[in-house]
Amino acid sequence: MNTAAHSDTRIAIVTGAAGGIGWATAQRLAADGCQLAILDLDGDAATQRAQELGPGHFGTGCDVASESSVQAAIAKVMTRFGRVDTLVNNAGIGDQSTGTIEQTAEGFDRVLSVHLRGTFLVSRDVGRIMLDQGAGAIVNLSSIAGLAGIPGRNAYAAAKAGISAMTRSMACEWARRGVRVNAVAPGYVRTVLVEKLEHDQALDTEAIAARTPMGRLARPEEIAQAIQFLVSEQSSFITGTTLNVDGGWLALGAPESALEAGAH
Repeated sequence: MNTAAHSDTRIAIVTGAAGGIGWATAQRLAADGCQLAILDLDGDAATQRAQELGPGHFGTGCDVASESSVQAAIAKVMTRFGRVDTLVNNAGIGDQSTGTIEQTAEGFDRVLSVHLRGTFLVSRDVGRIMLDQGAGAIVNLSSIAGLAGIPGRNAYAAAKAGISAMTRSMACEWARRGVRVNAVAPGYVRTVLVEKLEHDQALDTEAIAARTPMGRLARPEEIAQAIQFLVSEQSSFITGTTLNVDGGWLALGAPESALEAGAH
């Protein structure tokens, strides 16, 4: 049964929304008046997060790399809400933390499957709904890794570069039918995962902050704010764009010492 609220309530799907940037985005969109469909590989966590947002929100399990799982999840959303106005493709996994010659084909394929195939599958199935509606906004999660060379991050970088390319393709394909497609490319973000890597000394966040012109890592809510802008009417003439939300990381074309010199 369609239990959608008032017709002017926007329905938003966020994948991988049980934690990190996805959860921050779900909270931001809910605060903006959206009803959320939280999709996550951990279905129990998705349901719990929906309950935390309050009445009217919905959570369900979804493996974005599986076509049947995506189709089943989207069908549940449509049964519940009857429409989709916003999609944020956030679901992702970490890369192989080793050099190229030690990486496995299976690990490479898995990263591309979740990030790139997952973004394609969810966008395709939700895109059909939005095209029938004649309106909708999609934001995909790219990364600075897809736009700059980061040693050892082959699969993740390839997937994120592909997401930016696919964003441009879908945006041009659907623009005249009322559907906008954009991406955000975060820099390093202080998530629970990053804090764990920091604790395990697997990531030097002090060095990352020193390399970032703004001198710090992003907060998840800062990425969420950029996403919220791109799905809102405030960005009504923006499509096919990847917005860097990286504290100036990609803009820097000088040694880190130049950052200190410029501060005086």
